[in-house]
Amino acid sequence: MKKLFSIALMVLAVNLASCQNSTSSQTNETATGGMVKSTISADEFDKKLTSDATAQLVDVRTPEEYGSGHLKNAVNINIRDNSFEQQAAKLDKSKPVMVYCKAGSRSAAAADKLQEMGFKVIYNLDGGIMKWESTGKPLAGAPNVTNSGMTMEAFTQLVSKNKFVLVDYNAQWCAPCKKMLPILEALADKKKDKLTLLKIDADENKDLLKQKNISDIPYLELYNNGKLVWSHKGAIEENELLQETKL
Repeated sequence: MKKLFSIALMVLAVNLASCQNSTSSQTNETATGGMVKSTISADEFDKKLTSDATAQLVDVRTPEEYGSGHLKNAVNINIRDNSFEQQAAKLDKSKPVMVYCKAGSRSAAAADKLQEMGFKVIYNLDGGIMKWESTGKPLAGAPNVTNSGMTMEAFTQLVSKNKFVLVDYNAQWCAPCKKMLPILEALADKKKDKLTLLKIDADENKDLLKQKNISDIPYLELYNNGKLVWSHKGAIEENELLQETKL
């Protein structure tokens, strides 16, 4: 009898353990299930927009940037506006939200905020509208502007004038660009006997960046007597820059 009772207890313990594992698994699934927040490529972003008629497309740039050209059917809700949450709350939380900005950083912040607000499916455009344009995808509402900024010929002349020319591709809205600028200016001043800093605004020189296939900023290039000898995408500290360029 004791042996049978012992076996019964063991079977009961196994069953209880099995039930506990099943409950735990279901709890974890509930805690993480249904939530999607992902940064996806321009091609993936385009496919989702095309295939899902319920997707809500949001341009989180400034109204001025939005007016210069945006993705078709996008609504403009500026992430830097104090009323962002109030305006975003008008969106349907049960439907996917697809966000983008110029290069991806502001829309990433918007995606985080939307997640905090309870939105369940959020897609962020990797590289922003710059990456979208670089793949040849169209924009809506872009004005017919004849002044396209610096020509490639003028650029070539500028980088050929001095021994070393450090080119900084930047934009007013780009936080990493602003953080790097004092470092680059101080470096150029420190090495002014052999180095010139050339600052190129991405918004004012769209054609140039397109010709050079630059779709991410900050972006740096170093020329030596007109020849490209080094390039770097993203922010960089002065010691790393000096180490890589041997300036």
